Amino acid sequence: MSQRELVVLGTASQVPTRHRNHNGYLLRWDGEGILFDPGEGTQRQMLHAGVSATQITRIAVTHFHGDHCLGLSGVIQRISLDRVPHPVDAYYPASGQVFFDRLRYSSAYHESAELRPRPILEPGPLPAPGAAFELSAVRLSHPVESFGYRLTEPDSRRMIPERLAALGLRGPAVGTLLQDGRIEAGGRTVTLDEVSETRPGQRFAFVMDTRLCDGVAELADGADLLVAEATFADADAHLAREHGHLTAGQAGAVAAEAGVRTLVLTHFSQRYPVLDQHLAEARKQFDGEIVVAEDLARIPVPKRRT
Repeated sequence: MSQRELVVLGTASQVPTRHRNHNGYLLRWDGEGILFDPGEGTQRQMLHAGVSATQITRIAVTHFHGDHCLGLSGVIQRISLDRVPHPVDAYYPASGQVFFDRLRYSSAYHESAELRPRPILEPGPLPAPGAAFELSAVRLSHPVESFGYRLTEPDSRRMIPERLAALGLRGPAVGTLLQDGRIEAGGRTVTLDEVSETRPGQRFAFVMDTRLCDGVAELADGADLLVAEATFADADAHLAREHGHLTAGQAGAVAAEAGVRTLVLTHFSQRYPVLDQHLAEARKQFDGEIVVAEDLARIPVPKRRT
């Protein structure tokens, strides 16, 4: 049975707290496991969350500030230690190649797994061999080069059994109809549109360290699940602009304008021991489902739109 959920490994921004580890998020998507922004301590958080290295099929780093990448060394070495049998693709800004290389080879270890670097030179679709979705990168606005990520599942068709039965279509005939888009039945041409309906693909977006910019809206557009940084409360919007971050209210406004279904707030500054204000400010802007992320939480991707 397929499973689609976000496993939250850490929710802190630059400074971790007693209750918030540095960043780390594993998106479980059917047979895929995409690890986003593994900050310091990610490998240990994986143990607490019941996540194994063999579940990781891709790693996606938004940028090379420490709270988003310092856990990369341990994760990469664990992938080899556990002899992960499948290739693991690693996406990251090409401008940070020197940091990726330093993290990958920060200490001696036996490299037994296949890690495939996928440096991002420009926004757009990313190579994702074997994936049943499109993974794309969108440029964001931060003091260092940063990309957000968007996963888009193609639309498919759902056959309507009652309509098929009424036309006497079954077995191989249904396969022919799916392949060709039409078939002769009952003395006329039956089209696929007559006996099926569109099954919308699901969309996931990951928006980390950034000011408000066009890229934020592009990533969030129509997302079933949007993970968005909310480093600051609205009263500290001047700090958000200065350091290249979003406030909780801004994240809520983006979700509302983009038609998001579930908004996940995360990446909180250590200055906020309690996050009630973040939730209230996002709620003023967005009346959909809001989750204030907590370490080790599991957040399901909403059921498909019908």
